[in-house]
Amino acid sequence: MRTRLVICFWAITLSSFTACSPSPDCFRENVFCVGLVTDTRSLNDFGINHDTWAGLEQSHADGVIDQIAYIESVNPKDFKKNIAFFVDAGYDVIVTSGIGLRDATLRSADLYPDSVFIGMNQPDDENRPNFIPVTFPEDQMGFLAGALAAQLTSSKTVGAACETSGIASMWRYCEGFRAGAIYMDASVKVFVIYRDNGSSSNLFIDDVWGYETAQELIDNNVDVIFAAGGGTAVGALRAAGEVKIQAIGAERDQAAALGVEGSSVVTSVLGETSSTVRELMRSLRDGNVTEEKIGSVGYVPFDKLVSKEVVQEIDHLLAGLEKGEIKTNIPAEKP
Repeated sequence: MRTRLVICFWAITLSSFTACSPSPDCFRENVFCVGLVTDTRSLNDFGINHDTWAGLEQSHADGVIDQIAYIESVNPKDFKKNIAFFVDAGYDVIVTSGIGLRDATLRSADLYPDSVFIGMNQPDDENRPNFIPVTFPEDQMGFLAGALAAQLTSSKTVGAACETSGIASMWRYCEGFRAGAIYMDASVKVFVIYRDNGSSSNLFIDDVWGYETAQELIDNNVDVIFAAGGGTAVGALRAAGEVKIQAIGAERDQAAALGVEGSSVVTSVLGETSSTVRELMRSLRDGNVTEEKIGSVGYVPFDKLVSKEVVQEIDHLLAGLEKGEIKTNIPAEKP
C-alpha cells in the first residue's frame, strides 16, 4: 500500500504541485478544477488515457480549466480511493478513463451526488444526473477499418480477431468491420472470429488466443487483419507483424505502442478523445451539463505505403459516416 501511495503522489505532483493537499481554491465557485484518474495502463498508453489528458491540458492552456491534475492507478483496487481524492480536494469534475473504471465511477457518482463525473468509454443505461458517459461509435470505427482492409487486400480475403461478442462494443467493432469491407467491395471474403469460448479470467488479456487466431486467419489466405480487444488484440497484431501481413489496430495507436512488433500496423481506428474532452470542458464551464456525449471517429496517420487514393477514399467515407449519409446498419446490441 505504501508503494501505491507514493506512486500516486508523484503522478499528481508531476502535473500540479498543489494537488496532493486539498487546495482551498478548488472549493471556490469561480475556480474550475478537473482531475483525471486513469486505468492501470498509465498516462502514456498511446490511447484514451493519453488523449484524455491532452484534451485537459489544452483546455487548461486555453483558460477553460483553472487547475488540472491526474492520478495513474496502479491497481484496480485503488480506483475508488483515487476518485475520492479529487472529491475531497474540491475538484468540480472527475474524469475517469477506460472501461475498467466504469463500476468504480458509477458507485462514486452515487456516493458523491454534488460532484460531476465523466466516464471515458463508459456507457451507462441508468442516466445518473451527475455522470456523463462518453462513448464512441465502435460500429463506425470497425466500418472504417473494414473499408480500408477491402482496399488493401490482394487476396480478396480479410479477417478480424476480436474479443467476445458478448461485449456489445466488441461486437459492434467487428460486425462494423464486416459491413465496411462488404460496403467497399461485395466480392471480398470476410472472416470474423470472436473469443467466445475463452475463459472470463483472460478477458482482454488473452494474447495467446489473439496470436493463434491471427495465424488461423493467415492460413485461410487472409492478407489484412483487424484486431480489437485490448491485450487479446495485441497477440493478433504481433502474429501479423511476424509474417509481414498488413494489420489495422483499434482503441489506441497500436503501431507506436507495440514498436517493432507493430511494424505491420498501417493505422489504428479510434475515437477523437482529445477534441471531445475539450468540447465537454467548455460546456461544463458554461454550466451546461449533458446527459451523454458521443465522440467522433478518427484514425492514426496511415503508413506511407498506403496510397493517396486510398486515404482520400477513407476520408470521404469518414465524412459520410459523420454526416449520417452512410449508415453501418449495425444495431446497438447483438441480436
